[in-house]
Amino acid sequence: MIAEKLDADLAPLNTFGLPARAARLLRVTTAEDARAVIEEQGENRIALVLGGGSNLVLRGGKLGTVLKVEIAGREKIGETHDAIVVEAGAGENWHDFVRWTLKQGWLGLENLTLIPGTVGAAPVQNIGAYGLEVGERIESVHALDMTSGEARVFDAAACRFGYRDSIFKREPGRWLVTSVRFRLPRVWLPRKTYKDIAEELTAQGIIVPTPLQLSDVVAAIRQRKLPDPAKLGSAGSFFKNPVVAADRCAALLAEHPTMPHYPQPDGSEKLAAGWLIDRCGWRGRRLGPVGCYENQALVLVNYGGAIGADVMRLADHIKLDVRARFGVELEPEPVFV
Repeated sequence: MIAEKLDADLAPLNTFGLPARAARLLRVTTAEDARAVIEEQGENRIALVLGGGSNLVLRGGKLGTVLKVEIAGREKIGETHDAIVVEAGAGENWHDFVRWTLKQGWLGLENLTLIPGTVGAAPVQNIGAYGLEVGERIESVHALDMTSGEARVFDAAACRFGYRDSIFKREPGRWLVTSVRFRLPRVWLPRKTYKDIAEELTAQGIIVPTPLQLSDVVAAIRQRKLPDPAKLGSAGSFFKNPVVAADRCAALLAEHPTMPHYPQPDGSEKLAAGWLIDRCGWRGRRLGPVGCYENQALVLVNYGGAIGADVMRLADHIKLDVRARFGVELEPEPVFV
């Protein structure tokens, strides 16, 4: 089924609550409907594909045709001696899907609890948290070519997953994800080494957590650190954690011994963007109708009435300050439209 609305308000459809309009908003609930829209558009390319609108900064104005993907469905596809294979439609709520898998006894996604957005957006951004990236659990991604409507299946290698990156993000506007298959391990080892998780487990008196307990712990941490989306608009973590060469990291540590840093397989070091921003004095600070959230400097929030230009101005100020103090370049996570 395809539902159409003309001159649609997009503010309720992005978690930042930023204003913009669509000349035509189309909602699709099946892959066949999505293909029909692509073929109908022809040379008139779709301006924007929307999932949960949680990783998006709208700059305003009026877009052409916007496609809202609401493809539902989740089921067990099969199993092997070492894994359970599960498929979910691109329009499924990500957090609800994670909790559903855990309640079925299918493990491996618990560290990604409460990340906003949809299943279809997860591989685009290669979402990650607390030591896990979703690309580690993906078997394949089913997508449509936005130029031809042709269906294609990407195995994990073809997705070219990187840190908050994938082929779908590198080729914006080229692919529309319709469903994702996950390979969830039978043998489960909790990833609990991150400081926040370790401290929360200790506070709750849990030594060896179950997957559901670990999911609850991650949810508690995120709810404490992140704003309630019903009260403050945001796009979640706004900047990627920057990766620097080992010698650059060593030089920074000589000046800032308490700076968090995480060794990478290639010898580089990942820094904590939130810590860098915090040290520049931005946590809890506002610039007009936007600012850095008081509990987490990495999250930019809309205090009411903000437009895309307000968000861009704040992001630019933060980037300049971090560059001036630490010589480190920050890169935004959200997509700008």
